[in-house]
Amino acid sequence: MTAGNPTGGPLAGHLDDDDFPAYTMGRAADMLGTTQGFLRALGEYCLITPLRSPGGHRRYSRYQLRIAARARELVDQGTPIEAACRIVILEDQLEEAQRLNSQYRRAGEQPPPSAG
Repeated sequence: MTAGNPTGGPLAGHLDDDDFPAYTMGRAADMLGTTQGFLRALGEYCLITPLRSPGGHRRYSRYQLRIAARARELVDQGTPIEAACRIVILEDQLEEAQRLNSQYRRAGEQPPPSAG
């Protein structure tokens, strides 16, 4: 395997996976410009649940970091962390409900299949 070939090793096949827990708590906090305590609080308020390494260390995915960044924006604007977590959860639920509603509407607009 060459240095330019990412097909082997522990990250093989995960480089484009948004759900792969690639980031340690320290690295995640650095990337978000926040503290590890902030990330722990997000877990306490059920916004994100990091996966655990075999050694029990928290590991975060890119998807989880995007969610944490949304909460951090709200907290930076003065929203209490518990409320910020609830807002992000409700926004995601609303988005999913709107997506499903749109799918159902499109399905209802399609002509019925022809018999025969």
